[in-house]
Amino acid sequence: MASKPRSPRPPSARRGVVAAAVLAIVLPASATSAQAAATNQDTLVYSIDPVVVTATRGPRELSRIPQPTSVVQRIELQRQMPNTVTDLFRTLPGLDVTGVGVNQGRPQIRGLKGQRILLLSDGLRLNNSRRQQDFGEIPALIDVTGVERIEVVRGPASVLYGSDAIGGVINVITRTPEVDGIHGMGAFRYGSVEDQYSGTFRLLGRFDAFSVRAGGTLREAQPYFAPAGSFGDITLTDDVVVDGTGAKDQMFDVRLGLDLGGHSVFGKFEQYDAEDSGFGSVNPSAYDPTGTEIRITYPTQVFNKVSAGYRMSDLGAVLADQVEILGYGQDNERQLRFGIGPFQAGPGTLEIDNLNTTDIRTYGMRAEARKLVTPALLLTYGVDAWRDRTVGTDENTTLMVGFGPTPIEDVNQRPQLPEASYLSLGAFLQGEIEASDRISLVAGARYQHVNAKTFDTPGLEDQTPIDLTDGTFVASMNSIVRLTDAVSLVGTVGRGFRSPNLIERFFDGPTPEGGGYQVRNADLGPETSLNVDLGVRFRDGPIGFEAFAFRNKIDDGIRITPLGTQINGQDAFTSTNVDELLYRGIEFGFDANLGAGVTALGSYTWVDTEDVKDVENPVGESFATKQSATLRYDLPGGGFWTAGEVRHNGDQKETNFGSSNPVGGIMPAFTVVNLRSGIRVWRSESGMEHQLNIALTNLTNTLYAEFGNVGFFRPEPKRNLTLSWQVTF
Repeated sequence: MASKPRSPRPPSARRGVVAAAVLAIVLPASATSAQAAATNQDTLVYSIDPVVVTATRGPRELSRIPQPTSVVQRIELQRQMPNTVTDLFRTLPGLDVTGVGVNQGRPQIRGLKGQRILLLSDGLRLNNSRRQQDFGEIPALIDVTGVERIEVVRGPASVLYGSDAIGGVINVITRTPEVDGIHGMGAFRYGSVEDQYSGTFRLLGRFDAFSVRAGGTLREAQPYFAPAGSFGDITLTDDVVVDGTGAKDQMFDVRLGLDLGGHSVFGKFEQYDAEDSGFGSVNPSAYDPTGTEIRITYPTQVFNKVSAGYRMSDLGAVLADQVEILGYGQDNERQLRFGIGPFQAGPGTLEIDNLNTTDIRTYGMRAEARKLVTPALLLTYGVDAWRDRTVGTDENTTLMVGFGPTPIEDVNQRPQLPEASYLSLGAFLQGEIEASDRISLVAGARYQHVNAKTFDTPGLEDQTPIDLTDGTFVASMNSIVRLTDAVSLVGTVGRGFRSPNLIERFFDGPTPEGGGYQVRNADLGPETSLNVDLGVRFRDGPIGFEAFAFRNKIDDGIRITPLGTQINGQDAFTSTNVDELLYRGIEFGFDANLGAGVTALGSYTWVDTEDVKDVENPVGESFATKQSATLRYDLPGGGFWTAGEVRHNGDQKETNFGSSNPVGGIMPAFTVVNLRSGIRVWRSESGMEHQLNIALTNLTNTLYAEFGNVGFFRPEPKRNLTLSWQVTF
């Protein structure tokens, strides 16, 4: 199939995207050499045992965390030039990616995705109760250029974080100014295969007790091209465009902070504005002349968030040594357009178009305290609460041709989801116990109260408002035993949970994917899980590795179930608590400093998913095996680095893509090779530094799709050259 021509880029858009990069070059002349040197060191140093906070809500070295945890630091963000933080997960053990394009990538952890993964920004949740089960919030809401590090807890973390953490937690931690004076960065990025242009400028300042951070990114990208080739039963004779993978978006954030001895306060504003993005798809005519085109696009999305926090430390009070109070409000307005056809229906053709507009407003808070009760016991306890309120409209248009002398257009504006609210209240307690010099225990419990209700909604006068309340109790026990200074054993056992969201309980109408008609079910209960991890960590000088085996069983799993009837000519389905899913796997990761600037890294993951009630039912939703290896060279003293990366995903046979899926019954294996390099182009006497990073991804020009993108065929980009010019000062 011939490639589609690209639409010309408006000159104004080019000028706007380039402006931020130009500002980065002309503004930073006032930075002192001492400040710049400190900033550059802060930017480039890689800590082999970073301090993390997500798993226990307090600072701990990664080697002392009693749970499987992955960390991506800022130096990798600079080197890999990702569109979103999710792009960095492809080579990490236990992690996978679903979604395509510059802003639609979403994470998976150990085979779980969507609302079973909790996404946090600086410890505050981004998930909302309006998303479908398999669609979590997009990490693109967070500007990747302002990120300090990403912490991933692989496995349930419901005790500390509540609902949606049944599969794991991803906490994106943003930068705060640490160095006195003004410093910052600017960058310009270009991607060849998607014709992407983006510009970034970020400013950080600290003046004694006062700190400020501000920055943003402008980005415009066209839909990318996938290469010709074969993948399963699909063969593309020419490069094809993957519709809906571009976007025109912009991000901005500003943070003000004040630190006065044992008291600190901050306020932050974030905004994300996107146009012309989509779910991603290849027109079926490229590989199946009888296929019907399905289009899922997101015409607009505007996200605004305001957050504030206050921390008191070194209190020495009876009940607390440290208290932190966080609050936030966010507004997420977005449009979803679903189109299918035209397709043959009896004597004529049908074409369906649905436009949904939704506004979700969320208010939340978290208050927690930490108290060192004895030298061997540290307590963390608190409460959290959040409330979603959602309103929306639907306009469903069906165009019928061939059923009469003239086309017939039917327009239905009945809302598929009533106006609704979702309230979550939780209380938690966790104890960290140093049983001896070599044994640490972390145990905790949470009680969660959830209220979901609907309201009188225009167009749904036949539906009676519903008010539902349920509660859930979970607990966990994690341990780490240091056998020697180099070897530690890690064990965890705990329950997780996820409360049904508004879509699962109250959605009533044709499903966005066109698979049928979903009937609301107000009787849904929460999913619960029992997870066990056993692992070993080793670190001896330049060599380190970890290996974990896990078993996570989800009871009362929520799944769309056929009712055996039809509504408006479509097969009827509803959400029910039917699944008992068992997730098992092995994760292995290593790193080794081989000397002379050479570092080797690698990982291996095996994941197996089983339907306990029907072992013959294939329910895999991620890869079965994944291996990755990276060899990197850093010039001693800095100034140049280069790396080669290989990833291989094996066949996945335990899945069911549906009888009509063009890929076939097996998810094919694939291998991807990437090359990356960076060079310091120039450093001034004042410390300003110019860096050029180059990446050549999918070096072999392989046609492939990540597992989550196969059922609705969305292949990855062809061979792509990415360039980034970055200035730090």
